[in-house]
Amino acid sequence: MGKGKIVALLGLAGGAFAYWKYKNLSPEEKERLKEKAKKVGDEVKEAAVDIKDTLTEEFDKFSGNVKDSFNNATE
Repeated sequence: MGKGKIVALLGLAGGAFAYWKYKNLSPEEKERLKEKAKKVGDEVKEAAVDIKDTLTEEFDKFSGNVKDSFNNATE
């Protein structure tokens, strides 16, 4: 059996176990799990926005430096 097939089987088994585990949770536990997943999703989204803003700032600084260098070289 190839490595890819083993990984696929492990992934399938993990998914089946997670489904079984979720199916057997109480309604309160399901709600806590949903809230936790939403919180993690919001944190990931916030981190992505922060990274985008940082990259935009750095790109703007870099492009400004390139423009200045080009203008100085052509004068």
